[in-house]
Amino acid sequence: MLIDTHAHLDLAEFDRDRPAVLERAWANGVDYIINIGFDLASSRRSIALAAQQPRIFAAVGVHPHDAAKADNSTWAALPDLATAPKVMAVGEIGLDYYRDLSPRPVQQAAFRRQIRMARELNLPIIVHNRDAHADTLRILKDEKAGEGVLHCFSGSWEIARECLELGFYISIAGPVTFTNAPKLQEVAQKVPLDRLLVETDCPYLAPVPHRGKRNESAYVRLVAEKIADLRGLPLAELAAATSANARRLFGF
Repeated sequence: MLIDTHAHLDLAEFDRDRPAVLERAWANGVDYIINIGFDLASSRRSIALAAQQPRIFAAVGVHPHDAAKADNSTWAALPDLATAPKVMAVGEIGLDYYRDLSPRPVQQAAFRRQIRMARELNLPIIVHNRDAHADTLRILKDEKAGEGVLHCFSGSWEIARECLELGFYISIAGPVTFTNAPKLQEVAQKVPLDRLLVETDCPYLAPVPHRGKRNESAYVRLVAEKIADLRGLPLAELAAATSANARRLFGF
């Protein structure tokens, strides 16, 4: 009953054993996976992977790291990709002030542009926010963004509460299992159960006991187990709730 709402299984890290990775996911109770684009090439790969795999769906978008590379041809092609079969959302989009691989004004313009596109297409958005909490919230409010999720949430409970007030979901990934993540664990405990999602962000951010190694969708079970333990819930209840939330948000 688990849904990995954020994966990058199209990346080269999985080229040697992708079928086995998927088999492990299904064996660990994962029903569906949403594979996420971060530029045109990865968005197209995500659509292709979803076409090949009945239990994989896609999201398409331009990541803030890649915003400076986007040109007129990118913005012309993206709406067509967003209407392809099995595309569930626009993402991942947002702001990243930690690495600043694109100038901040360029990131902000790309973020706004894709929010507007998602609103026109009636699709939810998948938001990347790293060290850019104030501007992320300001843009979401300015643009009257519709439904969406703050993926791999890394902020405080106070920031999470503001996102919830805007109608967004909060998605928790592997760092919730780290011993140095008390703020994230507080968020995982306090987010209303009907606004919570789980993800891996694989191949990145593998949970304990795989920290530092390649992450994969099967490990979303470890994320769910940790959150269930923090909340004092059976895993089955946490899994059923987060899966119901994913179905509601993405329209499975």
